[in-house]
Amino acid sequence: MLQRGETPLSKPAVRAAHPRELTMAYIPGGTFRMGSDKCYPEEAPMRRVTVNGFWVDRTPVTNRQFREFVEATGYVTFAEIAPDPRDYPGALPHLLRAGSAVFLPPDHSVDLRDISKWWTFTFGANWRHPYGKGSSIRKLDDHPVVHVAYQDAAAYAAWADKSLPTEAEWEFAARGGLDGAEFAWGDELTPGGRHMANTWQGQFPHQNSADDGFERTSPVRAFPANGYGVYDMIGNVWEWTTDWYSPRNKGDASKACWIPQNPRGASESDSYDPGMPEIRIPRKVIKGGSHLCAPNYCRRYRPAARHPEPVDTSTSHLGFRCIVRHSETEVTEDVNSNG
Repeated sequence: MLQRGETPLSKPAVRAAHPRELTMAYIPGGTFRMGSDKCYPEEAPMRRVTVNGFWVDRTPVTNRQFREFVEATGYVTFAEIAPDPRDYPGALPHLLRAGSAVFLPPDHSVDLRDISKWWTFTFGANWRHPYGKGSSIRKLDDHPVVHVAYQDAAAYAAWADKSLPTEAEWEFAARGGLDGAEFAWGDELTPGGRHMANTWQGQFPHQNSADDGFERTSPVRAFPANGYGVYDMIGNVWEWTTDWYSPRNKGDASKACWIPQNPRGASESDSYDPGMPEIRIPRKVIKGGSHLCAPNYCRRYRPAARHPEPVDTSTSHLGFRCIVRHSETEVTEDVNSNG
């Protein structure tokens, strides 16, 4: 018979769940191999880095979650505001209208070097109307919100008392504990023929067999979680990080014993596109690939993959997720900056 203060040995105490565990997963932090020497040059060199522990959203921010933010604050996204003529001297007035970039597949094969063959700036396209006037998110509450520029993602994060991740934090979480693996689930794209993420099957951009069940975005959690219990970090939609983009990592890879802790990316001045010096819009690193990544184009459905995105850009395949750090002083965050 138990005495006061005793507990039965056969029933160990159950740890109380942290309130964040319903929507966020705890990433314990550690040292991992970031980047890759095997694919695109901007991913190199592979190097060892360390990140502190943090919480990460289990899924990308959904339309339902973003709507709660907008209804609570009255926030208006970048894509919903007509461009300022002063920022675009010489532009025809009828073109200075609110909108965003929408993927529209051609009906035949095209030159893959010309993205204008499948991307169209669509007037009226925004997070509420992902494909332009007449479209809606009425049945897409659990899909990732899209058409969010960097400043929109940062505004949501600040409202939610969260942050956007650095590139290192994002990649560490995406790997799910599989250090050095090519994909977030191992070294095969479709192990046993199973699709592990929402990506493109067929010949991009004109032929999509949708073998994974989706032609466009998919509901979050439609595919298996990674080893940390996090969903959709690969495919579905690209995700913003806070790091400024540089085409090559500038870390000193020769320092074999030096492991950076909580690294940040390039400087803002390094992030401008050298191929278009007349455009002075800085670029952030986006990660994860999207439902438009295909074996014949943009094989960026891998944790190491990275891509530059101007901070004023919104598209139909770009979203975000948030994190919470133990201490916001661990990494200086510019969540209130749109550039």
